[in-house]
Amino acid sequence: MDVDDSAPRGGGEPPRIRRLEESVVNRIAAGEVIQRPSSAVKELVENSIDAGASTVSVAVKDGGLKLIQVSDDGHGIRFEDLPILCERHTTSKLSAYEDLQTIKSMGFRGEALASMTYVGHVTVTTITEGQLHGYRVSYRDGVMENDPKPCAAVKGTQVMVENLFYNMAARRKTLQNSNDDYPKIVDFISRFAVHHINVNFSCRKHGANRADVHSASTSSRLDAIRNVYGVSVVRDLMEIEVSDENAVDGIFTMDGFISNANYVAKKTTMILFINDRLVDCTSLKRAIEFVYSAILPQASKPFIYMSINLPREHVDVNIHPTKKEVSLLNQEHIIETIKDAIEEKLMNSNTTRIFQTQTVNSSALAQANTQKEKGTDVSTATGAKSQKIPVSQMVRTDPLDPSGRLHTYWHGQSSNLEKKSDLVSVRNVVRSRRNPKDAGDLSSRHELLTEIDSNLHPGLLDIVKNCTYVGVADEVFALIQHNTRLYLVNVINVSKELMYQQALCRFGNFNAIQLSEPAPLRELLTMALKDDESMRDENDKEKLEIAEVNTEILKENAEMINEYFSIHIDQGGNLTRLPVVLDQYTPDMDRLPEFILTLGNDVTWDVEKECFRTAAAAIGNFYALHPPILPNPSGNGIQLYKKNKDQMASGEHADNDLTSTAPTEEDDVDQELLAEAEATWAQREWTIQHVLFPSMRLFLKPPKSMATDGTFVQVASLEKLYKIFERC
Repeated sequence: MDVDDSAPRGGGEPPRIRRLEESVVNRIAAGEVIQRPSSAVKELVENSIDAGASTVSVAVKDGGLKLIQVSDDGHGIRFEDLPILCERHTTSKLSAYEDLQTIKSMGFRGEALASMTYVGHVTVTTITEGQLHGYRVSYRDGVMENDPKPCAAVKGTQVMVENLFYNMAARRKTLQNSNDDYPKIVDFISRFAVHHINVNFSCRKHGANRADVHSASTSSRLDAIRNVYGVSVVRDLMEIEVSDENAVDGIFTMDGFISNANYVAKKTTMILFINDRLVDCTSLKRAIEFVYSAILPQASKPFIYMSINLPREHVDVNIHPTKKEVSLLNQEHIIETIKDAIEEKLMNSNTTRIFQTQTVNSSALAQANTQKEKGTDVSTATGAKSQKIPVSQMVRTDPLDPSGRLHTYWHGQSSNLEKKSDLVSVRNVVRSRRNPKDAGDLSSRHELLTEIDSNLHPGLLDIVKNCTYVGVADEVFALIQHNTRLYLVNVINVSKELMYQQALCRFGNFNAIQLSEPAPLRELLTMALKDDESMRDENDKEKLEIAEVNTEILKENAEMINEYFSIHIDQGGNLTRLPVVLDQYTPDMDRLPEFILTLGNDVTWDVEKECFRTAAAAIGNFYALHPPILPNPSGNGIQLYKKNKDQMASGEHADNDLTSTAPTEEDDVDQELLAEAEATWAQREWTIQHVLFPSMRLFLKPPKSMATDGTFVQVASLEKLYKIFERC
């Protein structure tokens, strides 16, 4: 019988204990800290936030295995610190063990960058404030591969990790699907964007024009959630606050947003920050899900965002290799308090529920009843799939449908009421003759679309389809590059035409933006008339009469504009819904009164084709990317935000104010208004780049007039520039 001599038996000698080589130790530790590409992204983003960055950009290739690139505009890294930057346990976050008790930064061990150099190729480019140039250096196994090289750089730091896990075959095999980790990375960035509302985050696949996550800094947490997760999530959220500061054994505060009983999702979304640190807490998540299980249907899960703040000495952050978990003092008490607060909030808010309903097909129901009376098996007669009933065999089953009434087809004498042939009746008749389920099958609408096609400028279409976005030039123009030419594009004109065309293309098939509160038409119209320059000579009584007339006009045509353009006006004359003309875009609601006045005044209601044209034009003008109402705070514009109320109210300032330097003391500026303006202008710039121009490439058919009216202006040509350089 064979015996394995290498294994000790009985009184045999035990194996020797050996000291592992440092490279082996470091690689084992690296595999524990950097478990997946998403772990590396999380560590790098946390470093950027610790560096005081206001902008963090992430680019990923093949799920992070080929490339991870994280750029920020933080304070950068000192030149003299670069040699030890990627050594293990080198950090600027703490100097003594006692510092862990009051640590504020997210990183503290000094292991993340070092670990990345042991499982990937790391290149760091950085510049600190006041330097004339930056430095770029590559690292391998914790040390520099060469001396730092001077290079051009923008403020902050860029860390590039290539070929992650190139030397860990087993780990790389478990991540064979290159796209497995990208959703996790997007999820991490989304969570950071919701919590750190003063930081601009973006995340995209390498080489992609459009970011999968892009959040502009904002003063509202709800706006941040809306930017990242969408309007459908925000409308079902409730704010919640919990404070237990008087308790001796559990001092903490919690604020956040939780979904109400109307929210429907297949998976729980829980965003938890404890002392500004993104963590998981399984016991808290289970406790919250238990509360919701008594309220939500079995298949639905909640959305939770929570920010918990405790004394730093009550939190042990050093219990997990990737810092994804923390240990709390009196954790059971904290969880129980939060659970009770959520339960109370849900019980107090659970007075109304919204259920999705499906309209019963009355003609199919009638057919089923007829066959049932004849003794025919309905399931056999209709088959597995219900066949479409020919138009010629359809009968009117809705008494409110005018297309089925006899007087619609009777051309004899009739009363004044019978002679009334408004646009709604005409539209219903046309629809019923063609396809009652297709509101877009109208000849007038097709004629307008044909006009757009026939008026197309082929040269501009090529520019739009194949251009590269460069950036915003000023409040009106943006720069694009096409082949070797540089163009100025009038953002207002382009967006207005795009919205007009989309209003006709999505005709009768809009998604809807639900207003948080119904907006009375009379109030909107009165506001618009007060701001209208042409109405300044009219007195208030005449303005109220005009508002009343326009309100009645819109109420009379409410059914038509709701069905065709998803602009819903209830019986009380309140605006409740607006159309989604472009996905991920909401119009500037400051211009809503002007839009309602335009609908009432400028739409030709009695001629079908002109009605569609003018209504679409009004929508196009409302949804166009006009400059925000608040002045641009960049440059000398900050002078308008001084706390001199008289100056701000009149909007006037002396010429010498424009040339003076910006105030250096924060007390001189209305910080709240300034923050709102900065967020608004930043959101507009993001929308131009990530919503307008991608949509232009897909949908815009530029008319010939844009070639001559200054919408597209060529400002430079590479060939001509070369000629100038040759002369020089």
